[in-house]
This record gives sequence, C-alpha cells and structure tokens, in this order.
Amino acid sequence: MDLILSFLIQAAQMAIVLALAPLLTGFVRKVKARLLRRQGASVFQPYRDIARLLRKEVVLAESASWLFRVIPYLIFAATWVAAALVPTFAGGLLFSWTADLIAIIALLGSARFFLALAGMDVGTSFGGIGASREVMIASLAEPAMLLTVFALALVAGSTQLSTVAAVLATPEVGLRVSLAMALIALVMVALAENARIPVDNPATHLELTMVHEAMVLEYSGRHLAMIEFAASLKLLLYISLIACVFVPWGIAAPGSGLAGFALGAGAYLAKLAVGGFLLAFFETSIAKMRVFRVPDFLGVALMLSLLGTLLLFASRSL
Repeated sequence: MDLILSFLIQAAQMAIVLALAPLLTGFVRKVKARLLRRQGASVFQPYRDIARLLRKEVVLAESASWLFRVIPYLIFAATWVAAALVPTFAGGLLFSWTADLIAIIALLGSARFFLALAGMDVGTSFGGIGASREVMIASLAEPAMLLTVFALALVAGSTQLSTVAAVLATPEVGLRVSLAMALIALVMVALAENARIPVDNPATHLELTMVHEAMVLEYSGRHLAMIEFAASLKLLLYISLIACVFVPWGIAAPGSGLAGFALGAGAYLAKLAVGGFLLAFFETSIAKMRVFRVPDFLGVALMLSLLGTLLLFASRSL
C-alpha cells in the first residue's frame, strides 16, 4: 500500500509540473502587462495557444531531416523529466534518488544540444545564428551552474536535491555569503537559459537580437507546441529549483500524510506566484542588453559562483 501511495505522489508531482508550466508563463505575461498599464491576455492563454498548435498541420522544409521531426519530442521529454525531478510540494519521493543536480544539468544540456542541432538542420541563416548564440551562452552558463552546484554540495554534503533542501532548511546553515553569491549566479543563469530580459526578449522576433526564436522559426503545428511547452517547463524548473534550494520551507517531509502534502502544495503555489511576479517586475524594470554584452553578464555569474565555492573551501562558516 505504501508503494502504491508513493507511486501516486510521484505521479502527482509529474502531473503538477506539466499542468502548471503554461499557467506560470501566462501569469508572468499578465503581470508584465498590468505593470505596463495594459490589460494583457488571460493567464490561461498559453493553454489555448498550445491546443491551437496541436490542431494545426505540420509544415516541413524540404531540407529538413528526420532529426528535425524527432527533436521537439526529445526536448519536451528531457525538460519534463528534469522538471519532475525537482522536489515541488514534497521531498523524499519514490524517485528522489535520481533527483541529482548534475543529472538535471545534463538533461538540460542535452535538450539545449538538440535545439541547437534543430536550428542548424534546415540550413537557414537565422537557425545558424540562433544556434551559435545558444552555444555561446551555454559555454558560460553551464560552468556557472556547475560551480553553483559545487557550492551547494559543499554545504549539504550531497548533490541530491532532497538532501540539499533538507540541510539548507535547518537553522544551523544560517546566512552565508557563499550561498548569496550562488543564489545571484543561479538567477542570472536562469535568465539566460530561459531567454529572458536582459539576455533576450521572448515577446519579440528581432532578427539581430533573438536567440531562442531564431532556432524554432521553421517549426509549426504540434512540433512548435512541444517546443513552447518545453520552454514553459524550463521556466517552471528554474523557479522550482531556486525555491527548493534557497527557500526550502514548506516542502512536505516523507510520510507527512494528505494534510502535509496539501500544505506543501499550497506553499509551492505561493513560491511560484512570488517567483513569477519578481520575474515580471524585473523584466519591466530593466532594458535588454546587446548580444555582445551577454558574455560579460554570464561572466559575472561565473565569477560569483566561483567566489562562492572558493569561500566555502577557505572557510566553511562563510
């Protein structure tokens, strides 16, 4: 009976991230519109967009290979698995032993590789430009992400997310400069990985500045729906990861019962709402930077994560 309950809770987590990802995207867009004194679309508009794309016919370029047709499903699957591994409303779930930070980075890296490959597959100039920019961003974002993981592992003694969240929730950890640096670095990486302002503007299709949109211009129909869904899942993943690691309170412990899981779900929804609002507020308060300034932006994230790791090596109390 306990095994069946564990399966149900794990399945509930996988379903929750899948159901809330478009809602989070719609919420961020709605808040941005209201901050700009516009009405904005409904928070449920991303659901309608995905459903509309799923009903449309797929149009493929003559030069597209079989990889071009398969890659959207690979990207969606890798991103969904990575998002489902992050503890949301409960920790210590059935598959929590696989929820390793390095494994999540590997899944996101594979999704990024396939997306860049799809951008180059058709042979258009925009696809090649977008793929080269994506790889340039990844070359700085991934090391910063790994150094952030090393800093967290030095504090928690593990890279497993449930263990990291449990350790950082204890009062013995306290406030540390190294963790503050890791948090800022992770937020900067999340902005770059999700093609958000100031790195990229997801609401425009400017030829000279777009990164993510340049690689998916040739997609349509259900293929584009899978990629857009994966982008929403990726945004939810990073907000969930930041909430799980740096705001671990409210996560239900194993065996908490239905009441504990319900409180954990409510706390998770509140964290998503706060994270979405802060993202929308930040994007309306800052301008997009030039593409050639992105390495400087990510270089700061890399240095912050490196300094945080070195501080923990020098003094475990910092």
